[in-house]
Amino acid sequence: MQLGGGQPAPGRAPGLRPLLPGPLRRPAVAALAACVAVTAALAVAFAGQHQSARVDALVDPRVTDLLGRFPALLYWLPVLGTLGPATLMTAALVLACLAARRWSGAVLAALAAPVATCLTEYVLKPLVGRHLGSSLTFPSGHATSMFALAATCVILLLDPPRRRVPGLVRLLLAASALALAALVAAVMVAKGAHYFTDAVAGAAVGTGVALAFALAIDWAASRRPGARLDAEVARAGARVPG
Repeated sequence: MQLGGGQPAPGRAPGLRPLLPGPLRRPAVAALAACVAVTAALAVAFAGQHQSARVDALVDPRVTDLLGRFPALLYWLPVLGTLGPATLMTAALVLACLAARRWSGAVLAALAAPVATCLTEYVLKPLVGRHLGSSLTFPSGHATSMFALAATCVILLLDPPRRRVPGLVRLLLAASALALAALVAAVMVAKGAHYFTDAVAGAAVGTGVALAFALAIDWAASRRPGARLDAEVARAGARVPG
């Protein structure tokens, strides 16, 4: 994954910079389509079921054995995916974007995780009806919220308006956000609260919603009055020798 795509064009406000650089938009659309396909396929496969799938029977015990060696992780990490901490992380991302005057980023941060969580809890879980015990489990709400936040962080780090942080550092930050989201999802499997396939679906929903909003925000920004002039200014700035 390559982070960054050139210096901002002269005279272009940071808030008008696209969230997804041009070369990454088609891969983003492909990734969004993959997220939708994975979620839909798993939802159809596990609709109304009350037992684990074959892949869950293979993966879940191994995850439990591995993470069961670290009881502190099992205790503390699930808290990150709950409403309070997820709201605080969302607010921190919004405030950071507002401080940088990156209005499109603030909109993305404000919408991605809350909408993804609502989609999981109020639409997909009741619709699919997969149970573990008496609880609806598909998709995992913890995985959904954490991957929506992680995907938002990755998008915001791709090509920020003021690239004061080196590309390698931004790459490490993005990888850390994704790793933390994956670890929280895995801990929920180790605790017996979700199947592995619930976590996979949650990751797909969270990532897909963040990508969908990023693409929609960039499309809406490109349709606003003056967008063509901004694009011409950007191309002119790219031709200025420096």
